[in-house]
Amino acid sequence: MSKAFKHNVIVVVYDFDGTLTPQPMQEYTVLPEIGIKDGKKFWKQVNEESTRTNGEAIVAYMRLMLEKSKSKRFPVNAQKLKELAKKINYFPGVRTYFERVNNYVKKRFDRDIELRHYVISSGLKEIISGTSIAKYFYKVFASEYYYDEYGAATFPNVIVNDTLKTQFIFRINKGKENLSENINLHMPMHLRPIPFQNIIYIGDGLTDVPCMTVIRKNGGYAIAVYRSNNSQGKKICKELLKAERVDFIAKADYKSGTELDRLIKLLLGNIVEGIRYGRESFNQSKKYRS
Repeated sequence: MSKAFKHNVIVVVYDFDGTLTPQPMQEYTVLPEIGIKDGKKFWKQVNEESTRTNGEAIVAYMRLMLEKSKSKRFPVNAQKLKELAKKINYFPGVRTYFERVNNYVKKRFDRDIELRHYVISSGLKEIISGTSIAKYFYKVFASEYYYDEYGAATFPNVIVNDTLKTQFIFRINKGKENLSENINLHMPMHLRPIPFQNIIYIGDGLTDVPCMTVIRKNGGYAIAVYRSNNSQGKKICKELLKAERVDFIAKADYKSGTELDRLIKLLLGNIVEGIRYGRESFNQSKKYRS
């Protein structure tokens, strides 16, 4: 038996586009730079290309973005993508949310409780790493380009789609967060550093269903968020709630005192009580069974 109770870390996992931002990150950054003002037309072309080639949609968007950038002589490199991230708009309260919720956990709960924020996104890691909120993320799992010796993006190096997202949930759960680490070997639940019941997932739609399902089936929690003026998005969230894919739904408003803020704090409190129970059970076992 371990000498110390180690399951005191709470993880909140966020999708990015549509969850923290109203629009896909590409529509704030690369697309305007290469003359694409209507993002819907670009995504329509991506879907058509994916259907025509019978290929992965994430690969199609990454390839098309490179091709269109090249035709416009716009250099796609990691530094440029990070710089463009400054143009991203967020949902209300996002810019101050992370510091607020971190302080809430520090002041409200036990001293040994640690809160970590993760992002799992099909968007570009290079862009997310350049955002003003990137400093609050413990880890970002997202699609990435491969860069040649001149620093130019040449082809997709890592892709993250809705089903591949689930591998990163298991990486968090098992503490194997480097892509080179094998997550398929069996690991007993009591040895996994982040129990599923300590995880909250926040997403905005159908692409988040695989992650929501994995987490909830294993004792964790999920919240679906929607844009205030998006009736279709709200309808999807209602369907997710009805199908028991999520615990709660709320408008994507991260300001203090909102419904989303209240629900996140409710789940954090619930997880902390579970941690307290686990710690007490661990201490009893150590004291009386050793």
